[in-house]
Amino acid sequence: MAKKDPLEKPSTGLADADIGAILGSRHPDPFAVLGVHQAGDGFVARCFIPHATAVTAETIAGKAVGELDCLDPAGIFAGAVSVRKLQPVRYRARNEGGEWIVVDPYSFGPVLGPMDDYYIREGSHLRLFERMGAHPLTLEGVDGFHFAVWAPNAQRVSVVGDFNEWDGRRHVMRRRADTGLWEIFLPGVVAGHAYKYEIVGKNGEVLPLKADPFARRSELRPRTASMTTGEIDQVWEDEAHRDHWSKIDPRRQPISIYEVHAASWQRRDNGEMLSWDELADRLIPYCVEMGFTHIEFLPISEYPFDPSWGYQTTGLYAPTARFGEPEGFARFVNGAHKVGIGVILDWVPAHFPTDEHGLRWFDGTALYEHEDPRQGFHPDWNTAIYNFGRQEVLAFLINNALYWAEKFHVDGLRVDAVASMLYLDYSRKHGEWVPNEYGGNENLEAVRFLQTMNARFYGTRPGVITIAEESTSWPKVSHPVHEGGLGFGFKWNMGFMHDTLQYMSREAVHRKFHHNDMTFGLLYAFTENFVLPLSHDEVVHGKGSLIAKMAGDDWQKFANLRAYYGFMWGYPGKKLLFMGQEFAQWREWSEDRALDWNLLEYPMHEGMRRLVRDLNGTYRRKVALHGRDCEGEGFEWLLADDRDNSVFAWLRKAPGEKTIAVVTNFTPVYREGYRIPLPVEGRWKEILNTDAEIYGGSGKGNGGAVQAQRDKNGSVSAVITLPPLATLLLEQDA
Repeated sequence: MAKKDPLEKPSTGLADADIGAILGSRHPDPFAVLGVHQAGDGFVARCFIPHATAVTAETIAGKAVGELDCLDPAGIFAGAVSVRKLQPVRYRARNEGGEWIVVDPYSFGPVLGPMDDYYIREGSHLRLFERMGAHPLTLEGVDGFHFAVWAPNAQRVSVVGDFNEWDGRRHVMRRRADTGLWEIFLPGVVAGHAYKYEIVGKNGEVLPLKADPFARRSELRPRTASMTTGEIDQVWEDEAHRDHWSKIDPRRQPISIYEVHAASWQRRDNGEMLSWDELADRLIPYCVEMGFTHIEFLPISEYPFDPSWGYQTTGLYAPTARFGEPEGFARFVNGAHKVGIGVILDWVPAHFPTDEHGLRWFDGTALYEHEDPRQGFHPDWNTAIYNFGRQEVLAFLINNALYWAEKFHVDGLRVDAVASMLYLDYSRKHGEWVPNEYGGNENLEAVRFLQTMNARFYGTRPGVITIAEESTSWPKVSHPVHEGGLGFGFKWNMGFMHDTLQYMSREAVHRKFHHNDMTFGLLYAFTENFVLPLSHDEVVHGKGSLIAKMAGDDWQKFANLRAYYGFMWGYPGKKLLFMGQEFAQWREWSEDRALDWNLLEYPMHEGMRRLVRDLNGTYRRKVALHGRDCEGEGFEWLLADDRDNSVFAWLRKAPGEKTIAVVTNFTPVYREGYRIPLPVEGRWKEILNTDAEIYGGSGKGNGGAVQAQRDKNGSVSAVITLPPLATLLLEQDA
């Protein structure tokens, strides 16, 4: 009998070096040695099954095709199999405790194809959310999950999870050299398993286990693993809603947004967070009653730290597990759409946290972020900044925007921290930032990203909107990309918020010296499509609630806030109000408790809620108040310079609609016989008065109408009563 080669096991073609590399998780290509391979005129099967003492190879249908030899007691088996072609096989493994079936993942071919490689390299793949991450798949008649992850600089990537004892030796992935993607199909894996990626960096170091960047579900914090989950199974009933928004110009529609932190809007009696279904049962009817057109959620993609409010996300594709499974969010959106409420998500593509299970140094290199901390580290938030110059990073982010719109039918994205993306020197001192190729401080790569994202988002998802939180004077934020703009639908008007709240915090006697705080915004009100935000940022970190910001004693604080809301709802621009401010919550907002709903037992707070409800209703019903929100033709000053009395008056107009006059008195002085100019003679109805008793006011007013008359000089005006600290809406009656 011929002497056997000591480097090769009998009839297996598997060298000791291969065995050692597999057991030590060092093999560069396990697919080249494990699974079914041709050996001469026949075929051999090789597998690694820890804990097994004997293994029989079978077809997928269960027919025995060969008994495998144990080449290493750690679980390496190999032997000839009687099959006629390369095909998937399974193994019947045995030990003293019994037997079990293992379908061989290394006997399956790749799932991703050359077109995936091509579009991924080009950065134009718009279906990455269906190809990357973990997805249920039936491959060659076998059910399982396909996993794919981008880690171009890794030596090895393994899927580890509760289905393989978190053992990185058992499911090493196939490397696609052209793209740096790794993939594997794992038969038998079902929905509900926790998993991560075990990655060996380019220098051979084993990195901390990484969550899946494309995971569509995550474990509940403090656990950080990704979860296998099925595709969203939702019977959508929102065709009418989506059809409406796909056919209209949102700039000319009423948009009144209720900004919500889902974890603290309301809670269960025991203090636990509500599920999506519980939120749907409570929040959606509340918004319908209150007249809001949209709910905007602070970020709901998975995040590890509650006090970050979701702005430091580690799972952009996974609705946070705090409120249940992803399907729950789909049901929420469907329920909102059925009653005409849109859903907007706060979206964070500017930066990501440095938690070790997240994107930072994902494959042992600065993959998603810049390596240079002057470009890749954010000093304000201690976070990493996305590298917008990498096509793969852009594709990751753009696909995420498309994912939320397609799979969950969200109506729009409010993009957080846009200013921090646009400027290379944002919050940096001289010498702490890297200029662009022209020596400037503009982040040209971020500009291209935002333009591409908006173009793709609007181009593929009719009816959606994007809103930029942008606090500088960057031009054309809400102008089309083909006109040199960033392509957003709307921009937050941070100047309006800052100037007007500063004015409202002053005692009435001093306001005449700061009259321009309320008028300056109209100089630029139509340069962008603006949303007027009274957001969460204004009621945290020691800033107090909106009612607490108002000047004067308690009565004046309520009157000031009512007048201010009336002023804002009559002002050109879409509206946004953070939760709790509609009923004048006194306490500053905190993410770890519910709003103070008990305040609605008190008339002044209930009155404020009624006012916001009626302002929304009036704003929605009266086209003059919204139809030209973003166009100068819809606004005309009546009184812009009565600083001594702190009175403001203007007209809101829309073609073919009755004109509405907005008049505000920002002093506690009750004024009778006050004359305001009006465009036409006749009766003008008082359609809303923030001083009405039903809202908690003093009940002063004009008996339901005023009369405009023409004087001998041809000027038209009306003599009216101005309630103290109040806003009136007057509508032309004919």
